[in-house]
Amino acid sequence: MERGVLTGIGLLRAVAFVWMVVVLVVQEDDLRIAWLAWALVGLAGVVTVWLTVLRTRRPESLLEPAAVLVEVAVALALVACDGVVFVHGHIGSDQSSLEAAWPLASVLSAGVAFGEGAGLAAGLGIGAAHFASAPLNGASLGSLRSPTLVSFFSTLVLYALAGVVAGYAVRLVRQADDEVARARAREDVSRALHDGVLQTLALVERRATDPQLAGLAREQERELRGFLAGYGASPPAVAAEPGRLRSRRRPAAAAGQLEEGLRRAAGRFETTYGGRVDVVVAPDVPALDAAVVEALTGAVAEALVNAGKHGHATRVTVYVEPAEAGRVFCSVKDDGEGFEAGVTPEGMGLRGSVRGRVEGLGGRVVIDAVPGGGAEVMLWL
Repeated sequence: MERGVLTGIGLLRAVAFVWMVVVLVVQEDDLRIAWLAWALVGLAGVVTVWLTVLRTRRPESLLEPAAVLVEVAVALALVACDGVVFVHGHIGSDQSSLEAAWPLASVLSAGVAFGEGAGLAAGLGIGAAHFASAPLNGASLGSLRSPTLVSFFSTLVLYALAGVVAGYAVRLVRQADDEVARARAREDVSRALHDGVLQTLALVERRATDPQLAGLAREQERELRGFLAGYGASPPAVAAEPGRLRSRRRPAAAAGQLEEGLRRAAGRFETTYGGRVDVVVAPDVPALDAAVVEALTGAVAEALVNAGKHGHATRVTVYVEPAEAGRVFCSVKDDGEGFEAGVTPEGMGLRGSVRGRVEGLGGRVVIDAVPGGGAEVMLWL
């Protein structure tokens, strides 16, 4: 989120700087201290380039005090010296000011980096500098009905509101991001419990010779499924620190790691359900992001559990091949009892452990099944 906001502010800053140069060239005859005007605009240009480089190489540094304070300080100097560099009578006329809209970027940066309070302070500071520049240009603010005074008050309110709104809006978006991160963490916990504990309880229930033990396992499985269905407790915080750029990407994993994970899942199926799983991974499958490998192996493992537990399959084929745009296609096809796809409600395993994993990373899941004809789970990720 911050990256997009900082890009927008950077674009505003660059365009405003170009307009500053145009204003200075057009109004050069009205300059009283030309060297100071060009020095201030040059300083703003240096800051613009510096912040642009930071945004490209290390964008999180734009939210640190040093970058924000430097930009606000240069903006204050531009506004305060507006009345110094131009001849008397410039302020209050219909001519453009020296700084144009460049200081607005500093106010927005302060609000984004440190919240509404900092944005308000920066906006009020810029507005106060406007008032201070008037006497330096020989202008009198006059009565409360003076057009110049009204214009100055409007500028102050505009900058203050811009800083407050920027800080408030970014805070709301960050809170939303944190809520999404916590929701994803809850899904991960639910998925881990389902894939581990629930399957273990189901295995104990099916193989236990003691009716009391089997009943206890069945009861615990039922209670745990009910808990997962209404799971809402907040897990330990996993969201990135507010104000820092987030990255969900993880290092690339070799295709061999994917095949190894799929064969482990196949081995668990054969041990638990007594069937056979053939794993075929095309040799030209590209290296994948580690998160993709983890999601794909987990989804396939759950599809195998469904094939054995619900479909009573004895033979399953897992096939993986490259897809477009560096992605992969995976098919899990079984010879089980099948079901009526699109009519039979999806259980927690299929909905959370298969669809949740794949679609959570922008992938797609298609299920093709008919009663008595087996089932095929197709994954694009």
